[in-house]
Amino acid sequence: MGVGPAMREMTLYGVSFEPIGKQPIVLLKTADDDKFLPIWIGHAEAAAILMKLQGASAPRPMTHDLFTDVISELQGEIVRVTVTELKENTFYAQITIVQDGRELEVDSRPSDAIALAVRCDAQIFATDDVIDESAIDFQADDEDQPGFVTASSLADLDPGEFRKFLETVTVEEFASSLSEHLAAEEDVELEGDELNEADEEDEESA
Repeated sequence: MGVGPAMREMTLYGVSFEPIGKQPIVLLKTADDDKFLPIWIGHAEAAAILMKLQGASAPRPMTHDLFTDVISELQGEIVRVTVTELKENTFYAQITIVQDGRELEVDSRPSDAIALAVRCDAQIFATDDVIDESAIDFQADDEDQPGFVTASSLADLDPGEFRKFLETVTVEEFASSLSEHLAAEEDVELEGDELNEADEEDEESA
């Protein structure tokens, strides 16, 4: 059996907003130092992560809750999730499930993997290659050094902006943004439904 890529354990630092476009971002932090790995995610996945972090529950099982329940009923356990690589600005991940003494690896988006990890208390890892390429090393302020060093696309942020960026968004702010986003999607869906109904009426009258 070959040796897999070197990995480092990560902690879930929080869910925040990208400063300019307000796109949700999940922030992972290396467990043994101060490297931050920002991963842009969708509103639905951000809500799923934030909901669990806040101890909230939905009246009916959400997708990630359902997946967790199914794995449990099949006598499986999600033991870890790993951000495995970055290709063409897209992160990839794997979910490791143990069942009947076997380890199963399932490909996943990082956002879904993290949403499952917080529900199962599973460990979160990232490969050294991903950390080296995309993590932000947040160093202490120094008169002769910038406040941080980065090899990522966030290199143009100044230290002050990045400190604000690292602050976890409040539940109220996130809920407001999420509601606006979902409302906009709902309007689009309603418009689509109205168009479909109009088409059906036209067909019936034809």
